[in-house]
Amino acid sequence: MPVSRDPKPLRATVNPSIDDEFDHGTFDAAAFTADHLSQWSKLASVIDHTLLKADATRTQVENLCDEAIRYRFACAMINPVWTSTAAALLAGSGIPVGVVLGFPLGATLPSTLRQEAEALTVLGARELDMVLDIGQLKSGDFHAVERTIRGVAEVAHSRGAILKVILETCLLSVEEKLRASEIAIQAGADFLKTSTGFSTGGATAADVALLRGVAGGRCGVKASGGIRTLADAREMLAAGANRLGASASVAIVRELGAE
Repeated sequence: MPVSRDPKPLRATVNPSIDDEFDHGTFDAAAFTADHLSQWSKLASVIDHTLLKADATRTQVENLCDEAIRYRFACAMINPVWTSTAAALLAGSGIPVGVVLGFPLGATLPSTLRQEAEALTVLGARELDMVLDIGQLKSGDFHAVERTIRGVAEVAHSRGAILKVILETCLLSVEEKLRASEIAIQAGADFLKTSTGFSTGGATAADVALLRGVAGGRCGVKASGGIRTLADAREMLAAGANRLGASASVAIVRELGAE
C-alpha cells in the first residue's frame, strides 16, 4: 500500500510499535534494554534472523523461515534470490521478509539499487538493508551518497517497506561515521546499521553508541556483525541499538529461556 511521505523520514511502516519509541524525539536505551531482556519473546522481536552466506541452500532458507515463525523474530533476513521463497513460507505469519541490497560492498549503481528495491518489494520484501557507497563517502561525494540512499528510500517507502542503511563502520573514521549517519537520516533511512558482517569487523558498543548519538529518536539503530551470545546482545542494546542482526538468533534467545 502506498505510504504518504513528508520531509521527516518514515518510521516503521511494517512494525507500528516502533512509532511509540520515537514519538518524543528521544530513545531510552536503558529502559528499552530492560524491557526487551525481561522475556525471550521480547528479545526475539528485535532480532533479524539472518542467513546471508553465499552457499545458503533452499533447505537452509526454509529452516530459517520456520525458526523465524516459531520464535517470532523481527524478520527473516536473506539474500535477494530467495525473496519469493521466503515470502511464500512466511505468508500469513506476520513475520516480514528482509533482504540486502548492494551487499556487501556498497558499490552498486544507483539505478540498479532502485530497480532491485522495486523488484524485491513486488516479490514480498518488506525490510531492505542497503550498504552505503563507502568509496563515494570516502571521496567526499556526499551529495551522491545522499541521492543514492534517497532513491532507494523513496522506492521502499512507496511500497510500504522500511530501509536500513549499512555504514560498514569498521572501514570509517569517526568523522566519516558521523557524516554517514546524518546523510542516511536526511535521505530517509529508517535505521542506521553498523555492519555487513563480511568486512574487517562487526558491531561494537562504541559504534552503536555513536550512531545512536547522531540518531537520537529520529531513526532506529541496528547492530549487526559478530553478535553471537546473549551477552553480546545485551551490550548492543545497552549501547543504544533497538534492532539486532544475528545468525545465532536461536541460540541467543535460548540463553534467555526459549525452548
